[in-house]
Amino acid sequence: MSIRVAVIGAKGRMGSHAVDAINDAEGLELVAALGSSDSLETLIEKNIDVAVELTVPKSTEDNVTYLVENGIDTVVGTTGWDNDRLARLEATLKNHPETAVLIAPNFSIGAVLAMRFAELAAPYFDSAEVVEIHHTRKLDAPSGTANHTAQRIAAARNAAGLPAVPDSTESDPQGARGAVIDGIHVHAIRQQGMNAHEEILFGSDGEALTIRTDSHSTSAFMPGIVTAVRSIADYTGLLHGLENMLDL
Repeated sequence: MSIRVAVIGAKGRMGSHAVDAINDAEGLELVAALGSSDSLETLIEKNIDVAVELTVPKSTEDNVTYLVENGIDTVVGTTGWDNDRLARLEATLKNHPETAVLIAPNFSIGAVLAMRFAELAAPYFDSAEVVEIHHTRKLDAPSGTANHTAQRIAAARNAAGLPAVPDSTESDPQGARGAVIDGIHVHAIRQQGMNAHEEILFGSDGEALTIRTDSHSTSAFMPGIVTAVRSIADYTGLLHGLENMLDL
């Protein structure tokens, strides 16, 4: 039987591509494509198996909570999921133990691999910083991908017993050193003509390593979304990152 899928945020850039990808994917059946004015109650009537949530940060938590409370597995590509939101979602999921939610900072396979490579490299270099470049329509900064990358680098460094990254900056009144996420500096650039790009910069005495991933089109995220939709029934609870569904 086909997996019955709904896309929430179907009229946005990601959502419209997701609609096409799900329509084209074997074993998936798109039975609902909701815009911002459509009621989520429609999904209950249509007996949805999996919802793909691709809206905006201010709406995503309420949408996902509703889906979980109605036992619908959900694949989330909307950013804005900070620690407080994730904690509230985990609490909701405890009351619905058969339901799964994937929060994916990035659905690009290249981006997921770049984060994994960065995690592997982190214990071997003294310095680490992240630069992300996105189109000018992006609503949040830094990106969820950059945030997740920094967290994974920091965790790998802490597990290896490394000290804080070296930085002698004493004055930065304009914030030129960027955001600091778990001790890792993250720099966000918004540039016309760009889509989604990330550079992860490592350095030690006498050498440097740069890991770069480029997603030139929204279509790059579709194989990851389809993979998540096909796989999520095998899981329960909260998964943070598409890598949890890949053999990495």
